[in-house]
Amino acid sequence: MEAAPRGRERSEMPPYALIVDDEPAILDTLSGVLTDGGVECLRTTSGEEALALYAEHCPDVVFLDIWLPDRDGLETLQALRQFDPHATVVMMSGHGTTATAVKAIKMGAFEYLEKPLTYAQALETLRAALAHRQAALTGCRAEASAYPEPGRYALQAPPRLSLLREGREPQRTLRESMVIPGHGLHSGSRTGMVLQPLPPDSGIHFLSVPSRIPIPAHVGMVGDTEYATTLQRDTAQVRTVEHLLSALHAAGITNLLVKLHSEVPILDGSATIFCDKILQQGIVEQDRPRLEVVVDRRYEVAATGGKSLVVEPYDGFAVSYHLSYPQPIGEQYYEFTFSGFDAFRAEIAPARTFGFLRDLKMLNELGLGSGGRLDNFILVGEDNIVNTELRFPDEFARHKILDLIGDLYLLGYPLRGRVSARLTGHRDNVAIVRQLVAAGALPEA
Repeated sequence: MEAAPRGRERSEMPPYALIVDDEPAILDTLSGVLTDGGVECLRTTSGEEALALYAEHCPDVVFLDIWLPDRDGLETLQALRQFDPHATVVMMSGHGTTATAVKAIKMGAFEYLEKPLTYAQALETLRAALAHRQAALTGCRAEASAYPEPGRYALQAPPRLSLLREGREPQRTLRESMVIPGHGLHSGSRTGMVLQPLPPDSGIHFLSVPSRIPIPAHVGMVGDTEYATTLQRDTAQVRTVEHLLSALHAAGITNLLVKLHSEVPILDGSATIFCDKILQQGIVEQDRPRLEVVVDRRYEVAATGGKSLVVEPYDGFAVSYHLSYPQPIGEQYYEFTFSGFDAFRAEIAPARTFGFLRDLKMLNELGLGSGGRLDNFILVGEDNIVNTELRFPDEFARHKILDLIGDLYLLGYPLRGRVSARLTGHRDNVAIVRQLVAAGALPEA
């Protein structure tokens, strides 16, 4: 092969798909599904033959198995992408690992799917791949309608609120898709996630891979706030979303699809790695201004025991937190005035989640904290920090601000206002967000 194909004229022709798999049953099933969806299919069990078929027919989408009898699927992927930089390849595996998925995405695969594929999953992936291919060939971004609508749900923008105002900044998304592997703090399971750009006015969405159900990052989807913020929709749930949402809120990313199994990776217990990955991948400013929730009056969540959470008008974004625990933590206070992503990365993102030695037995009984390791959270003993040196003297208060900034993004939009919190947690954060949403709700048309 010497040059990339120019492609066929297809204005009135059905799309082509090339299916490469060493299992005849998979070839039969997948080609049947795609044919039902109006696609012409080419089939082979050989990686070498796949390269020849691609050169001859230039298919729109390639469904490529990881394990092939004559050559590795990743090698075949690399050869296809070298031949045609716009080759749109969906990798498939029945026994892959997170590392394999990461490598495939880094090598240019459009998607990585676990077998067995469902009928809906195959068609949804095909639809998304075709939109991606068309956008790549024309040099334009795909329109919102060209993105997949997983399951029976569409990826819909957050609800409009009367408190919304046009902001000073543009909407933003990632430059390209990326994979972040890791472990879940509460599940203990190996997990990972794919972050994919979305067009303007889409919002932030989580996609539960096992169920293919998208979950908007919105307070209406909150299912649990015990020890972490969990989003839930029907049978699908996503746990521990607050650290990632905090980084996205600070970075001004307004449109993004996050594909994962059931829990956002805990990484080192902070938001630093999320911030670093976002900067490495690149942020794209989109051609529409972002909308912001502008606080119009004082809102408050008050509770017994000195707890309080107040949101007030302010031309900017500022968060303060007062924390009080027995020693070795003690009284801590920190005030953060947002002046840009760099300020968040320096002052708030490095602050790690923490837990108490005395609570470990209870967490285990609840099935939580199974992914806690000595390097991904601060373990507090009776009179000392057990496992690490603190990054800041007031790291605990700063981490509470990190969580709060993440939970506030469940408004569906960035916040313009001043937030003052004392002794509060995820439940209180969600309660104040619900107040703001209820105050700004528009009447039904």
